[in-house]
Amino acid sequence: MAERSSVFLVGPMGSGKTAVGRQLARTLGLAFYDSDTEVERRTGVDIPFIFEKEGEAGFRQREREAIGALTGLSGIVLATGGGAVLLAENRQLLATRGRVVYLQTSVAQQAERVRHGRHRPLLASGDPAQKLTELMQRRAALYAEVAHLTVRTDGRRVASVVEEILAGLRSL
Repeated sequence: MAERSSVFLVGPMGSGKTAVGRQLARTLGLAFYDSDTEVERRTGVDIPFIFEKEGEAGFRQREREAIGALTGLSGIVLATGGGAVLLAENRQLLATRGRVVYLQTSVAQQAERVRHGRHRPLLASGDPAQKLTELMQRRAALYAEVAHLTVRTDGRRVASVVEEILAGLRSL
């Protein structure tokens, strides 16, 4: 892996992108960014508020702008939102501006990890497990399409996932 190459983490909500990203960035000595946090920083409001006022389409436009800016930085680790791969433009930017790691996890593990979260607008109504299943059916192929490396996170500690990512990046 190039010394200052960026690493972009994709995967569903609850796959560990933020926790893994923070530790991976520390280990590599790189800056860490989270695209959802960047959207909130740029707008001054939280994501549920954006969904409420602008809907998912408005949020996705703001997310696209944030991903465009963040992937233009060199030598970073970026945790993307679970739906970042929905836009072809985002997938192209991620795939060409850095190394993309897909943090793959089961719906059962996702449900366990996000059950107490309050900032998940897509899970605000209905059965969360059913919604997570529907999201994975639409997104799994897109995560795989953009990924240079896939790492399973079910039942694993962050340090173990980071070690596997580092080994995988060395072989790319």
